Amino acid sequence: MTTLDDLPLRDDLRGLKPYGAPQLDVPVRLNTNENSYPVPEPVVDAIGKALAAELRDLNRYPDRDAVALRADLACYLGHGLTVDQVWAANGSNEIQQQLLQAFGGPGRTALGFTPAYSMHPLLALGTGTGWIPAARGADFGLTAADAVAQVREHRPDVVFLCSPNNPTGTALDPAVVAAVLDEAPGMVVVDEAYAEFARPGTVSALAVLSGHPRLVVARTMSKAFGFAGGRLGYLAADPAVVQAVQLVRLPYHLSALTQAAARAALANRDALLGTVAAIMAQRDRIVGELRARGHRVADSDANFVLFEVGGDQAAAWCTLLDAGVLVRDVGLPGWLRVTAGTPAETDAFLSAMEKVRGREE
Repeated sequence: MTTLDDLPLRDDLRGLKPYGAPQLDVPVRLNTNENSYPVPEPVVDAIGKALAAELRDLNRYPDRDAVALRADLACYLGHGLTVDQVWAANGSNEIQQQLLQAFGGPGRTALGFTPAYSMHPLLALGTGTGWIPAARGADFGLTAADAVAQVREHRPDVVFLCSPNNPTGTALDPAVVAAVLDEAPGMVVVDEAYAEFARPGTVSALAVLSGHPRLVVARTMSKAFGFAGGRLGYLAADPAVVQAVQLVRLPYHLSALTQAAARAALANRDALLGTVAAIMAQRDRIVGELRARGHRVADSDANFVLFEVGGDQAAAWCTLLDAGVLVRDVGLPGWLRVTAGTPAETDAFLSAMEKVRGREE
C-alpha cells in the first residue's frame, strides 16, 4: 500500500496531522463549539424553498462575486458598511486563507498570540507564510504593551488577533487592537468568530474599521447562526482589501446553493439568533459552577469555557468521555475546553465533572 512517505510531499508537511477534533458517537458532544440547537422548522422551510429555487439552474455557474449575499451581510453587520466592504467564502477559514494568499506568502510572516486558534499556523504553512508564535500572559491575557512589543520586534506582514479568543474565550480590550493597528507594518486581522456571544459592553473591531485600511474583521455564520454545516464565513474591510482577495479567490468558490441557503438564513436571523441568549446563560452557568467547585476558569465572551482540571488533562478528558461527554483537549497542560450547549447538556457535563473530581481525590 502506498503511504505518504512514498509520495513527493512537501518536506514541511511531512509528519503533520490534519486539523480536526474527534468526531465520536457520544450522548453529549461539546467539543467543537457548534450551536447545540437545531435549525427551527420555519427556517428549515425557508432555506428549503431558497434551495429549490436554485436547482433548475444548477447547469449555470453561480454569481462569482456573491453580490446579493454580501449586501445582506453588510446590512446585518451595520456600522454603515456597504457591499464593496464585505467578502464571503466557505467558512472563516477560507477567508483567512485568502488573506494570507494575498498579503502573506513566501518571504513574508504572520504573527499570532498563543494560545489562539490552532488553524492560523496551519493556514500560514499552507500558504508558504512564515509563522511567528507570540506570547500571551500567564493568565492567557494580552495587554497593549505586550502586544506592541512583540509586533515591534518581529515586524510581521500579517497580525492575527482573536476576540473573543479561541480557546480561552476572552474578548480583547479595544486598546490592544488600537495599539497593534498603530504599530503593525502590515495587515491586522481580528477574528471575531464568536462575537455574537460577547458579554454586554464588549466592543467589536467593526467600530474602528473606518479610517483603518489595513484592518480586517473576520466573522462566521457557523456559531451564533447555527449554520456550521452551511460553511459561510465573511470579512469586513476597506474596499481595497476586498479587491485584493478577489485576486486569489478560486473561480465560483461559493456555490449557488450555499449563497441561497445563507441568504435565507440571514433573512431569518431573528429566529436563528434567538438561541444566543440561552447559550450565554449556560456559558455563565458553567463558569459560575466550576468556580464554585474550586476550578480556575477563564472569563468567556464566547460559546465555550476553558477550565483547569489540574494534573493530566488527557486523563480528565477520558473520564468525561467515559461518562458520555465529549469536550476538547486543546493541548494546554491541565486545561480543557467545553462548549456551552443546552441546559440538559450542561447538566450532563457538570455531573460528569464530579467524576473528574473523584479521580483527582
